[in-house]
Amino acid sequence: MAKKGEMLYAWTNDANLAKKAECGGAVTELLKYALESKTVDAVIAVTRGVDLYDAVPVIVTDPKALDQCAGSLHCGTILLSKLVTEYAPKLAGKKIGMVVKGCDMMGVLELAKRKLVNLDNIVMIGVNCGGSVSPVTARRMITDKYGVDPNKVTKEEIDKGQFIIEYEGGHKGISVDELEEAGYGRRSNCRRCKVKIPRQADLACGNWGVIGDKAGKATFVEICSEKGATLLSKAVAAKKLSTEPANPKGIEIRAKVEGAMYKLGDKWRKHDFEALAPVLWETIAKETSRCMKCYSCIDKCPVCVTLADKFKQPSLMIRPGVLPADQMFHLRRFAHIADSCINCGQCEELCPSEIPLALFSHAIRTEEDRLFEPKLGKSAYTN
Repeated sequence: MAKKGEMLYAWTNDANLAKKAECGGAVTELLKYALESKTVDAVIAVTRGVDLYDAVPVIVTDPKALDQCAGSLHCGTILLSKLVTEYAPKLAGKKIGMVVKGCDMMGVLELAKRKLVNLDNIVMIGVNCGGSVSPVTARRMITDKYGVDPNKVTKEEIDKGQFIIEYEGGHKGISVDELEEAGYGRRSNCRRCKVKIPRQADLACGNWGVIGDKAGKATFVEICSEKGATLLSKAVAAKKLSTEPANPKGIEIRAKVEGAMYKLGDKWRKHDFEALAPVLWETIAKETSRCMKCYSCIDKCPVCVTLADKFKQPSLMIRPGVLPADQMFHLRRFAHIADSCINCGQCEELCPSEIPLALFSHAIRTEEDRLFEPKLGKSAYTN
């Protein structure tokens, strides 16, 4: 019987899934077993659309269909926690399984605080995340930096500090640091993120720390809750998965990778926030003057969700027919999420006026954490 706190290597016993999935296919196999055993009624997942730059959210109820969702899409920037609220009416009273990055996990936890989701009905399998790349940026980056037609790329991955592509004719990797210094690479909010191993999920999975003969063939699994321990134990008992204790050296390597990612996050926070600090409010006023009141920054935010309609109502903040939106609209929105911004980046990525909204809200949240954390203890999200 697996226990909370244990660290294991796990891999699927399904040879066909192992060929298709990454890192031994343990994540996909766990979700398949969760459906087969009725541990969950549905899985919210992401699958590839027309190409690897097109991530499409799906609700899966057939375990066999999950094979189509296996693998990573680093150019898919969907926030799954927001989709939970959109799908919730259809899934009322049902149990849901989902794979979560750090921002997905934080979004679900914020929704739970607002009593919009019930964590007892959600099984979260967390995956380590070094960041994601905007689909538009990815296509431009592959063209400019790799000299490859993005339509001919068949696979991409971020591994050992490189963004690696496979395409018709070969493969090529370039340092993420080099790409980001040239203005490409990960989304700006991902660069600043320090929630790389989502330990507030039920299981935290990834390839960091898998060494020896299991490298590339198994998933590193950290058991983070009793719910996660039970799911893993039952899947092993049903002979869906095989496991073995994680190599102590692998555990050490995983910790070093996580530490390096923390330092990289600190570097980007310093880079982004120090330049912004002296003129934060002046910069906000200038940048938000392009606002066209599309309300995407509210509609796609997992934190604003409880006040979304109120923010859109005509008032002194939002005068009908007046562009741009009055400054008080933005100041009130920033104030509303100041203590709970999860730095998911959706507001910024989906803003048609390209206002750096995530940068502003993350800077405000981080400053509040700096002021209050010595009294309240370390933040669950900012590490």
